[in-house]
Amino acid sequence: MRARFFGASQRGRLLRRFFPWFCLTGALFVVRLTKGAGFTDIYAFLTRPFWPGQAQRVWIQSALNAEHQAKLNLLQQENKRLKMLLSLDRNSVRQGLVSAAVISRRQGGWWHQLEIGKGLLSGIAKDDIVIGPGGLVGRITSVTPSTARVLLLTSPSSRVAVWISRNQQHGMLLGTGTNRPQLVFLNSEPEVLPGDLVSTSPVSSLVPPNVPVGVIQSIDFDALPSPNGRVQLIAAPELIDWVQIKTR
Repeated sequence: MRARFFGASQRGRLLRRFFPWFCLTGALFVVRLTKGAGFTDIYAFLTRPFWPGQAQRVWIQSALNAEHQAKLNLLQQENKRLKMLLSLDRNSVRQGLVSAAVISRRQGGWWHQLEIGKGLLSGIAKDDIVIGPGGLVGRITSVTPSTARVLLLTSPSSRVAVWISRNQQHGMLLGTGTNRPQLVFLNSEPEVLPGDLVSTSPVSSLVPPNVPVGVIQSIDFDALPSPNGRVQLIAAPELIDWVQIKTR
C-alpha cells in the first residue's frame, strides 16, 4: 500500500515538473498551425491606443485627394495638347504642310538638331523649312525614307536672313548653341526696339519670306562691328514635340 502511494506521488511530481514543457510544446504547436494569428491579435489589442487618430486619417485623405486632383489636371492638359495636335494635323493637310513628331534629340547638343519621324516617303526633302507652334524652328539637312534631321535655329552652324518688318531693318540670325540666338543687324544704326517681331527676310534664298521667328529681347548698340541683339524664339526648341514641314 505504501509502495503504491509512493509511486503515485512520484508520478505527480514528474507531471508537475514536465507540465510547463508540455504547455510550451502545445503552445508552439498551436502557433505553427495558426501561423501566428493569435500573436497578431494580441499585438493589435495591446497597440490599439497608439493607432493613428482621426486627425491623421484626415491628413491622409487630404493627401490622396490632392494626388487625384493633380493626376486629373495632368490628364486634362494632355487631352488639351492632343486635341491641339489633332487640329494642327487637320490644318496642315489644308495648308499643304506635313506634320511630324520629334522622335529624338542629339545628346550633348540639345540646341543643335533633332530627328523627326517622317522623310522621303512623306514628300520631305533637304532644305525644307520646319515650323513649330507659332514660328520657324529650322530646316531639313538630311533625309531618309522614314526620318529627317532638322538643323535648329539655335545651332552654331545656323545662319538665316531675317528682318523687322515694322521698319524693314535687315539682319542675320546666328545660332549660338543656346536658346537665345544672336541677331546681327546690317545697318550700323538700326531703329529697333525690344519687343519688335523678327521674321524671315524676303531676300532669303533658304526660307520663304515673312515666317515668324521670334521677338527681340535685348539690343547692344555698342557692339562691334555692328549692333546686335538677342532673340526669344516663338517656337522654343526645348519644348517642341511636334512640328510641321513646308515642302517645296
